Amino acid sequence: MIYDALSHLCALVGLAAFCYKLPELLRRMEDPALWALEIYFLCSGLSFLIDLNWLRDDVSRLFGYPNLTTLLTQAAVVVLTAAQQVVLVHWSHPPERAAALARRRVLAFSGALAALVVLFFVVEPYRQTASAEGTLLSNMRDRDYAGYLLLYITVCAVGQVGAVRLSYRYAHIARRTWLRAGMWTVTAGASLILAYCAIRYTQIAGTQLGHDMSAWEPAYWLAGSVGALLQVFGWTVPSWGPALSGRLRGYRSYLRLRPLWWALYEAVPAIALEPPPRRPLDLLPPAGLDYRLHRRVIEILDGCHALGPHPPRGAERGSPADEARLLRSALDARAGAPTAPPPSSPAAPPPPAERRGGSGDSGESGDFAQEVAWLSEVARAFARLPAARPADSRATAERAAAPRGSDHP
Repeated sequence: MIYDALSHLCALVGLAAFCYKLPELLRRMEDPALWALEIYFLCSGLSFLIDLNWLRDDVSRLFGYPNLTTLLTQAAVVVLTAAQQVVLVHWSHPPERAAALARRRVLAFSGALAALVVLFFVVEPYRQTASAEGTLLSNMRDRDYAGYLLLYITVCAVGQVGAVRLSYRYAHIARRTWLRAGMWTVTAGASLILAYCAIRYTQIAGTQLGHDMSAWEPAYWLAGSVGALLQVFGWTVPSWGPALSGRLRGYRSYLRLRPLWWALYEAVPAIALEPPPRRPLDLLPPAGLDYRLHRRVIEILDGCHALGPHPPRGAERGSPADEARLLRSALDARAGAPTAPPPSSPAAPPPPAERRGGSGDSGESGDFAQEVAWLSEVARAFARLPAARPADSRATAERAAAPRGSDHP
């Protein structure tokens, strides 16, 4: 059951990664590392797909050779191991050096693959029908097949040792955060596949000595499947990780602004371009998050301007806590004294560059990020303030206008 679930998941993830990177390959056809990466994803998905229990017998019958999916799966693993080496070589070395090293590795793994194909048909493993997870273990009792399997496992182990070495090296020199995280994940996945190889070595030795090694089988498949998943994750996360991180940051900012936005919206409903969803449905990530976050910032600023007549005269501004108290006082004054005299300055928070003493030349996106960060701090401080009762709003306004003593040494 666990084997089937992991095999289906690995097949799906590998083929999904291939489809995900295919548009980029079509744009960068001259990139050998990207070609190798796509071959890796395709072979990773196929190595699990063609050996699924519900499919493997049909594939074998199609070619008229029982257990042929075992060879096809192992061939795909050898090819993806070589492709992984090519990717890491191109990422870790200058182009001229990388091309020579990649060519050498491709030739070595091609020779190993040719030897495995010949040996498979020379050894001619048992022809009885067996499940994908049981075929190798049952055939392992045959001395010739055990020798063939040792060669296959050794080819995989040599490739994963190279993957651990190169990905570990590249993780240290990679400058981008997500690329570095991806390389560490590839290193972890390759290490698990080395454990997978070590388990198979132990099973081969134990079986040849007459021991029942079936208890090791779940650990073998688990290490191989999880290792493959980690490697696909590591190879793809540099592409989708930054976008996901940006969306999570935007959603976190959207939620942080929520208390302040709701208070301003309830006081000045006209600031909203569209009616908001009912609480707590507004906690769900909205469609068009970037647009919604921009709208929330604009509507908060519009709300602050709408409160212009209500902040108490002489109120100081500066810290997020000061801004939050000022807005709380303005909201309470609006609820209890809508005809209060206008102040000498607007209620809207000053631009981020002015607040921080900057020049304001960082560009629109930088200014917006600063605005979001500032308003998030104000919203956090605002959420901690108790809402004053309408009857106490005038006294609250007077307290906000009074000097704060120890708050400003």
